[in-house]
Amino acid sequence: MKLKLHQYDLPLKYKFGISRETRTVQKTVIVELIDKDLHGYGECVANHKYYKFTVEDIFSDLQNIKTKLKNIDLHNKKPKDIWKELSPKLSHNPFAQNALDMAMYDLWGKIHNKPTYELLNLNPKNNPFTDYTIGIDTIDVMVKKLKEYSDWPIFKIKLGTEHDIEIMKELKKYTKGILRIDANCAWDAEQTIEYSKELKKIGVEFIEQPLPADDWKGMKNVYKNSALPIIADESVIKESDVEKCYKYFHGVNIKVVKCGGLTPALRMIRKARTLNMKIMVGCMTESTVGVSGIAQLLPLLDYVDMDGPLLLAKDIAKGITINKGKVSYSNIPGNGVTLTGMK
Repeated sequence: MKLKLHQYDLPLKYKFGISRETRTVQKTVIVELIDKDLHGYGECVANHKYYKFTVEDIFSDLQNIKTKLKNIDLHNKKPKDIWKELSPKLSHNPFAQNALDMAMYDLWGKIHNKPTYELLNLNPKNNPFTDYTIGIDTIDVMVKKLKEYSDWPIFKIKLGTEHDIEIMKELKKYTKGILRIDANCAWDAEQTIEYSKELKKIGVEFIEQPLPADDWKGMKNVYKNSALPIIADESVIKESDVEKCYKYFHGVNIKVVKCGGLTPALRMIRKARTLNMKIMVGCMTESTVGVSGIAQLLPLLDYVDMDGPLLLAKDIAKGITINKGKVSYSNIPGNGVTLTGMK
């Protein structure tokens, strides 16, 4: 097995604002695993400001395990076995670990000539639809973004401004779709409880990560008194965080980039189910490479946020397609990915 690494600066269609930052470009790393004439692809974005992982970190840590890949055989092993084998060398960098693990699943499926979800014994018949995310901007621009996807069934709205309720009331005028909120740690407990009552009247489905990730006392108060369900994001990174979030959140948004790949994500999903928590998987503005990997988990999810490619001005791959929230798989085995590069 050979390893190739690719780095891209993905231009965004619009500037993308959340409560703590605004960006116009997303830096990303693509892992390519080669077994004879078969190519498996995985992806992790870089995120230095909040999660402290740079493109340079990711490249360095993956290059360090390059020689270990030479004798790995996906014909006789499963990706989860390889994840365990390589974890001592990569667990400190879950972003890099995810890109490699995702590529392993893609290559595994291509070797066995089956979709990854089929090899995982999953049935995609009742897959959830993905939302479309509206980043923070002026109200006029946020309305413009929503109108461009006016027939979309689900929207996730980024909040964390001084005009959050005003934004939601205005956006509600232009859609009959489901509305979800993501505050990215911008609110406090009292504010969240107060807002939840107003947002419920507007028809919001749930609120994602309203409080800072370490405000567990505040989250206990919100969990008991919110008028809407609360989903963890920044508070759930590694596997042990799922149980930590129990009775502080009603559900968890598992990001494969943050937890280290599809392998630990599958374990986190199983754990959340035993705790009767709602399960969401979210993207981090990945290209079609990353969301095609996420798509293999769809049969296990209540909610999904995998609109990354829709937010890009240019994509770098072909794989899953999304039409009005419905995700369709590629007819290529594995995660169904082919890398096209920036055009």
